[in-house]
Amino acid sequence: MYHSRKKERKLWLPMWLGLSIALGIFIGTQYSQFGKTKRAHTGKIDAVMNYIRESYVDEIDMRQFLEDALPRIMQGLDPHSEYFSVEEMRRINEEMDGHFSGVGVNFYLLQDTLVITSILPGGPSEAAGLQTWDRVVKVNDSLIAGQSFTNEDVHKVLRGARGSEVKLGIRRNNSNTLTDITITRAEIPLNTIHAAYMVTDRTGFIKLGRNFGHNTFNEFITALARLKNRGANSFIIDLRGNVGGSLETVVAMVNEFLERGELIVYTEGRNFPRMDSYATGSGTSKNADIVVLVDEISASASEIFAGAMQDHDRGLVLGRRTFGKGLVQSQREFPDGSAVRLTVARYYTASGRSIQREFEKGNHLEYEMDAISRFLQGDETEESRSTESLIPFKTLGGRTVYGGDGIMPDIFIPRDMEGINSYYNSIVNSRLYERYAMMYSDMNRERLSQFDTWQELLRHLRQQPILLNLVSYADNNGIRRRPVYIQESSDLLERSVHAHVVRNFFGEEAFWTVYLQNDPLIRKGVELIESGKSTRQAILSKQYR
Repeated sequence: MYHSRKKERKLWLPMWLGLSIALGIFIGTQYSQFGKTKRAHTGKIDAVMNYIRESYVDEIDMRQFLEDALPRIMQGLDPHSEYFSVEEMRRINEEMDGHFSGVGVNFYLLQDTLVITSILPGGPSEAAGLQTWDRVVKVNDSLIAGQSFTNEDVHKVLRGARGSEVKLGIRRNNSNTLTDITITRAEIPLNTIHAAYMVTDRTGFIKLGRNFGHNTFNEFITALARLKNRGANSFIIDLRGNVGGSLETVVAMVNEFLERGELIVYTEGRNFPRMDSYATGSGTSKNADIVVLVDEISASASEIFAGAMQDHDRGLVLGRRTFGKGLVQSQREFPDGSAVRLTVARYYTASGRSIQREFEKGNHLEYEMDAISRFLQGDETEESRSTESLIPFKTLGGRTVYGGDGIMPDIFIPRDMEGINSYYNSIVNSRLYERYAMMYSDMNRERLSQFDTWQELLRHLRQQPILLNLVSYADNNGIRRRPVYIQESSDLLERSVHAHVVRNFFGEEAFWTVYLQNDPLIRKGVELIESGKSTRQAILSKQYR
């Protein structure tokens, strides 16, 4: 294996050299704002690049050549130094800024037909008269129904410049007649907090989405205030599946729970002087009990949040070892809107922990596949295996915590494997449960839309033969019946369908409320809070064990 890899690296060396030359020329001659260099080798780079341009056997689109070369060059550094094209930067900025310009709808591609599943209240589509369950047959007189469209394709045709118009050809209520509706695009918010609801009379639950955006803090303090108005004096913060984002945002969120002068995080690099972030003492929830939920996908800002709660013995972290992304990137943009993000420093928690796990430069596949490798090795089911590569540190109160390869939770809760088998995986991987839920919602929309609350709808769904119909639908789509496995997975499958149907009529928060019912981490969090084991005094005395 080792000799094979070594030979492979030798074969790739000429290509890396060529790409390095391309990158040097691109930065040195095309984009002067990166600064001019007087190093002697730049003359060679210019000469080689000109040689390729003038004498290569085939004509080359040099701009596209460089566009293709830049991502590969950055891959030779570390897993988080990257080049982003103009289109990639547009999507990233939308996620971080918390808004985009579009028509304000959620949709589902059902049998090659774009179905509107919800409409933003007060948004441009509502103003134009678009309705839930409308079928979009044409966009700007171009037929899209029956075409091989993807979600990304739909985004491209529905999104556009603010103030621009898009004409949709709509089929409504199974009518054969198309109705044209012209919508003027506007700014549409992207919510990064998916749910905030009470799990007990005194405990609020907040579910963050995939990342920390620039608007996440405002959403977060709004959720805290709303839950406090409902009686919450303790909180469960769910960071599972959150890959990170804005450092400024996570620092502001941690500040809500810490006392003035307490260190939240610091960054330091070879040419990047140490920068400390401290709590200001202005937080609104400094006395609330806190439980944080994490998993192997939780990364970067999520790990900073969890690490700060641990290091100050402020709250308990539950779940599985986090991803281990502790590198700081500095971004520089090109005039065309593309950008390079270069790793310039590392994050450290208050106890001095670096959360970045080890990586081999250029070997990104192994790095990205680490979560799967952990699962196959049993790290997600055995606490002892999950701590093998970690380095012990001490919290400010003297407790032992671990760093150097992600954040190890205070209480390890293995992945819940009950009901997961090959039949269930086949249903999930093919997304058949989601398609069936959409079809069921569409076929029964008149009846299902009459319920006033999601609780009423859920009670109705539990009286229906959802599982039997799902199994028949799967059978018709090539997943044969396996009675023993179906019985094992029945609760998971039913809950997944119920949650997706509820989402179609009552939105994202209702979806998560149903989907996370009986979640083992939430149950454990509630147990710790109600037994008084999540207080700072109990944490310091290790009563939670």
